[in-house]
Amino acid sequence: MRTFALSLITLLTLISCGSNEPKPIKLNIDSCDFCKMTIANGKFGAELITQKGRYYKFDDLACMVQFAKSNTVVPYQSFFVNDYLKDNTLISVEAAFFIKSDKLNSPMRGNMAAFSTAAQQGEYTKKLGAQTLTWSEVYNTYP
Repeated sequence: MRTFALSLITLLTLISCGSNEPKPIKLNIDSCDFCKMTIANGKFGAELITQKGRYYKFDDLACMVQFAKSNTVVPYQSFFVNDYLKDNTLISVEAAFFIKSDKLNSPMRGNMAAFSTAAQQGEYTKKLGAQTLTWSEVYNTYP
């Protein structure tokens, strides 16, 4: 009986911790949790997960960063961004390669895009005359 109780407690603890995986953004249905606009462009969306497992979705990387910085009470677990070349596919910010260019025209004028490889980042840096950024630089772009 004691083993069963311990197993049940362990299972409930694991379930309550939530997932570290992103949930797909429903384009033209989900709204940005920062600016409240409908998320319509699968190249620029973003998502963050709190330590309690709550998901927040954004139409622009700029909205996610500003949201995270404006709400310092809730601890965040994970940040995800859409891969610019794979419509509506979220990747971890730690694995992403970023660029910034006025030619990107993202929804809230953050004008940043994420790529899953350094080669793709390099190609679009040249193509758009863009600036390359790390996640730390992206996060510190906004006060």
